[in-house]
Amino acid sequence: MSSLRVAFNSDRGRPLSSLESGTRGVIVHIRPHSGDRVDRLLSLGVTPGASIKVLQQFPGVVFLCDQTELAVERAVADVIFVRTMED
Repeated sequence: MSSLRVAFNSDRGRPLSSLESGTRGVIVHIRPHSGDRVDRLLSLGVTPGASIKVLQQFPGVVFLCDQTELAVERAVADVIFVRTMED
């Protein structure tokens, strides 16, 4: 599976795992690591263009994606790239 990106943004963003709690942004890219993982994220609405807000970073990464609260392992958060509101 090829990389997924927001077409209007050439910036690859920052990994979700590197963002502080309270950070808001938009998903710009999901780096394919495992086909099943990417498919699962897509089925949960974690897609390029989706708005996110980081709720916590420890022990797992918890974030709002549009209106859905999700918790993922750090390895999963490493493959989700976000353009933050500050960028």
